Amino acid sequence: MTLFDSPSFAGHEGVHVFYDEKTGLKAIIAVHSTARGPAVGGCRMWAYGSSAEALEDVLRLSRGMSYKNAVADLEMGGGKSVIIGDSRKDKSPELFRAFGRAINTLGGTYYSAEDVGVSVADISEAHKETEFVVGLSGGKEGSGDPSPVTAEGVFRSTKVVVERLWNQNDLSGLTVAVQGVGHVGGYLADKLHAAGAKLIVTDVNQPVLEEVAARTGAQIVSPDAIYDVDADIYAPCALGATLNPQTLERIKARAIVGAANNQLATAEIGQILHKRGVLYAPDYVVNGGGIINVASELHARQSGGAYDWNWVDGKLERLMETLREILERSASEGRPTHEIADAIAEARINAARDAREKALKAA
Repeated sequence: MTLFDSPSFAGHEGVHVFYDEKTGLKAIIAVHSTARGPAVGGCRMWAYGSSAEALEDVLRLSRGMSYKNAVADLEMGGGKSVIIGDSRKDKSPELFRAFGRAINTLGGTYYSAEDVGVSVADISEAHKETEFVVGLSGGKEGSGDPSPVTAEGVFRSTKVVVERLWNQNDLSGLTVAVQGVGHVGGYLADKLHAAGAKLIVTDVNQPVLEEVAARTGAQIVSPDAIYDVDADIYAPCALGATLNPQTLERIKARAIVGAANNQLATAEIGQILHKRGVLYAPDYVVNGGGIINVASELHARQSGGAYDWNWVDGKLERLMETLREILERSASEGRPTHEIADAIAEARINAARDAREKALKAA
């Protein structure tokens, strides 16, 4: 297979590779679309098995960011970056400053933020070399940790689904199986508990798991057993692709609403869920709160203001309106929810691209 054979290249505007021998930086930045604004998406540091694996991951993730940003109605395009390396032992301030210099060469086409293996502190090091990063904790526009806002978006999405399926405004009488109670999952568990839900939880981090269970009254199960519990809602908040041929027969929930990225192992899984009458709330809609919170920094910079929760809250409410539209169209058109979400995102991206091209022709 040659370099450009991968179908994941489709639609990408640019893919940029950076190497810095002194710091050991090996990075790929993929810009999928700038139709709606600068490409924005976090940086993932991972010990990939090969450069081809890293390339495939960054291409897939950058396309996903275009869709996530569009469906959240943000004036941002989609991009992503990966650093090849073990985040537990290969990190250094110098490496992330080199990464900042790499970002800077793109002149604002791409803005980075934290993701798996990359912290706010790491991005702050990159910020010493470039202005084109977001997800910072300092300064008047700094949005800080996006996890609570991501959890708030998942919680509101859960309420939208509960209202549709059970015609109730709270979660009393319902059981939610939460897979992963780290940053986002932990905040989500607190919100679900406060809304009256009974919780069944799991995580590989036993101390954190026990802490969440103690304050929410949750039942603890082993990581593999979470697929077999009797729950009304399954909330995947850890690894992606947990909806796969091996787990599909075991999950009994009527709805799936969680924070994890790329929950469907394949698009066919979404079609099977739809045929079975299981309501799947598309992951990049449900977990859009984090990128909305990060986007508030760009909004603050452009307006000369500061971090504004009201702006974030308004975008979250707009996102819930879009989720309601997705669920309604899925029911009326007889199509899986993930296909409806993709269609909405693509329509918004294409409309922005057409408007930009029209403006360039008129200039």
